[in-house]
Amino acid sequence: MFTVRNEARAGADFDIDAIALPAMGQGQGGERFADQWSGQLQSEVRDFIENGSDNWASLSPEGAWARQRVNDATLGGSMPYGADQQAFLDSIAPYAQQAAAKLGVAPELVAAHAALESGWGQHPLTRADGGSNHNLFGIKAGKGWQGEVSRALTTEHLDGRDVKRTESFRAYSGLQDAFADYAQLLAGNPRYRGALGAGSNAQAFAQGLAQGGYATDPGYADKLQKVAAGILARKKP
Repeated sequence: MFTVRNEARAGADFDIDAIALPAMGQGQGGERFADQWSGQLQSEVRDFIENGSDNWASLSPEGAWARQRVNDATLGGSMPYGADQQAFLDSIAPYAQQAAAKLGVAPELVAAHAALESGWGQHPLTRADGGSNHNLFGIKAGKGWQGEVSRALTTEHLDGRDVKRTESFRAYSGLQDAFADYAQLLAGNPRYRGALGAGSNAQAFAQGLAQGGYATDPGYADKLQKVAAGILARKKP
């Protein structure tokens, strides 16, 4: 169910130092200049991120380039959690609470799952007309599904390699129906028993879903756990 829209690595603990910066200059002198320039640029972007600014104009052209590299290397361009991510969490909060109550888990875990599958709502599955189908969890439409269906490109990890193919996904009239169906799917399928009743244990929830076969991505549990841990951490006073 982990679709091509949000394959990038999740990481609330992403390291800005891991971003490769462009090489500048040739020879020993050029290398010293590049080292100095690289350090200043990383400091600029790190300060931009840690201060939570949404003003890209405050960055130099080089800083904006490096900031985009950070976006490209993180889940859905969503690290760290800013105004857009908080707005997404706020928009799904009541539905996440209802689903979480049925599953015996913290609402933050349900919200994290929706964030992972939809790229924080920035890359939702869509209908043929381009409108959202409200399927924030990447739930496929099997033979038993009687509702509306949307077709979308997805990436599956099969036989040790990633395979892109078009699949059918469930479509909903709104978020309330989407979250209700999600809760019913997990609660009604014994495969996901390990994820139920996990409370605030992000690791147990993520591993329960992964072991139940929710996604073919071998790193799925780790990605989900990281997103959930980040949301839970923000909840703490």
